Amino acid sequence: MRAIRRHSHRRRSIPALAALAAAVGAAPVLLAAAPASAHPREGRLARELVEEVTAKGAYRHLARFQRIADANGGNRAAGTPGHAASAAYVHDTLKKAGYDVSYQDFDVHEAHTRTERTTVLGPDSRELSTAAFTFTRSTPAGGLTAPLAPARVDETPGCTADDYPAGAFTGKIALVKRGACTFVEKQRAAAGAGALGVIVYNHSGTTPVRGGFSSPAEGIIPSAGITLADGEALTAAAGRGEVTVRLDLDQEHLRKTTRNVIAETRGGRSDRVVTVGAHLDSVPEGPGINDNGSGSAGLLEVALKLAEAGKKGKGPANKVRFGWWSAEELGLLGSEHYVAQLSEEQRKDIALYLNFDMIASPNPVQFVYDGDDSDRTGAGAGPAGSAQIEALINGFLDGKGKPHEGSDFDGRSDYGPFIAHGIPAGGTFTGAEGIKTAEQARRYGGTAGAPYDPNYHGAGDDLKNLDLRAFDTNLDVIAHAVGTYAESLRTLGRP
Repeated sequence: MRAIRRHSHRRRSIPALAALAAAVGAAPVLLAAAPASAHPREGRLARELVEEVTAKGAYRHLARFQRIADANGGNRAAGTPGHAASAAYVHDTLKKAGYDVSYQDFDVHEAHTRTERTTVLGPDSRELSTAAFTFTRSTPAGGLTAPLAPARVDETPGCTADDYPAGAFTGKIALVKRGACTFVEKQRAAAGAGALGVIVYNHSGTTPVRGGFSSPAEGIIPSAGITLADGEALTAAAGRGEVTVRLDLDQEHLRKTTRNVIAETRGGRSDRVVTVGAHLDSVPEGPGINDNGSGSAGLLEVALKLAEAGKKGKGPANKVRFGWWSAEELGLLGSEHYVAQLSEEQRKDIALYLNFDMIASPNPVQFVYDGDDSDRTGAGAGPAGSAQIEALINGFLDGKGKPHEGSDFDGRSDYGPFIAHGIPAGGTFTGAEGIKTAEQARRYGGTAGAPYDPNYHGAGDDLKNLDLRAFDTNLDVIAHAVGTYAESLRTLGRP
C-alpha cells in the first residue's frame, strides 16, 4: 500500500467523480434488480471457491515471494530483479493454469539521494535530521541558503495560496506542516508564492517526513522533510526574528522499465468484465510480504482455483481479469497506466473492480472499503455500484460471524484510477501504519496503541510477521466476491 506521504491527485469528491465519469462516457454495468427468486444454481461457484481456497494453499506463494526477495537484495521493488522474478512467477503459474496472460511494460523512475542536509545558520549553527523528497529537484552545488518563511498552520496547512501571504515567501524557503493535502499541492502552493524551496515538518512522531512525488517532472523546487520537534522549534524561532537555513539536496533520477501482469479467463462475457487487482511491488526497504505479497498471493490462489472449476465445466459466465500491478509504491503507476491505455469502450466493459492490498497485517483490523460513504469520512462514496460491492462483502463477513468496519476511499491504493473513470470498486485490507484503538483491540484482538502493521514499509515485512487468520478470512472474501460476480452481476443492481 502506498504511503500517505506519496503523491496522490486521485482523491475526489463524489460530484467530481460523477462529472469525470460523464466526461469520459464511462458507466458501470448495472443490471436491473432481479426478481426475488434467483437462478437455483446462482452462488455455487462462490461456495466452491470459498471451500477450495485456503491459507495453506496461498502461503506457498508468499513463501516464493520471500525467497525471491532474499535472492535479490531483500526486496521486490518496481524496476528491480526481485520484481521481475515475482512477475515471471505469477505469469508462468497462470499460463500453465490455462489463462490468457500478458505482460504490460511501462517506464518508471528511480531516485538515488546523494546529499540530504538542512543546516540552521547563525551563532548556534546546527544540522537537522533531513529526508530529501523522492524526485525532488536538487539544490545548486553547495546548497540553497535563504531565510525561512513559515506557512500558515490551519486545517489545511500550506495547501492553498492563502497560506502564503503575498510577498512574504519570495526568495525564501517555505516551512510547511505536514497534513491534509499531497506534497505536490504543498510544493506548488509554495512555489507559486515565490519560494525557492520547501521544508515540510512532521505532524507526529520523532522521524523526518519522508515525502515524494510520482515522477521527476513533479519536483519543481527543492523539497525535503524534517521532524515535528525541529519544525516547531524553527517556527517559534522565525516568530522572534529571521532564521536562515542552508538546504543541500543532491538526487539522481534513473529511468527503468517495469511490468504489470494481466491474466483473464478465456471464457465469459467480454462486455461484463470482473476485474480484480493487487500490487505486486514492494518498497526498496523490504520484501513486502504483507504489503503486498498477501494480496498478490490471495489473487493468485483464487485464480488457480477458478481455473480448476472451469476445467470441471463450471467456467464463469462473465470474463474475470486479474491484474498484478507494478509501481503502486511509486504512486499507483501500474494501475494508472493500465486504465489509461484502455479505450473508452474497454472501460465500459469493466463491470467492477475489486482491490486487495495488505490482507495479513500482524495486528489486524478487518476493513472493508466504504462504497456508500455511510461512515461520512474522507473522500466520499465510490461510483454507482460501489455500495453494492461493500454490501456483498459485509454480508459475507456477517454470515461468517466476522467483525468488520469501513475504510475510506482515500486514494492510497489501486482502486483510485478505476474510480476516477466511474468504475464501481470495493475490497478489503487489514491496516497499515495506523494505530489500533482500544475498541478495535476488543473487537479483533491484538494490541491497542500499536500499528496494524509495525513492519509497514520496512525490512520486517517478511514471512514471519503475518496474521494468517486474517489472511484466511480475506482469502474467503476474495473467493466469494470473484465467484459471485463471475457467475452473475445481479447484486450490483440491488437498491
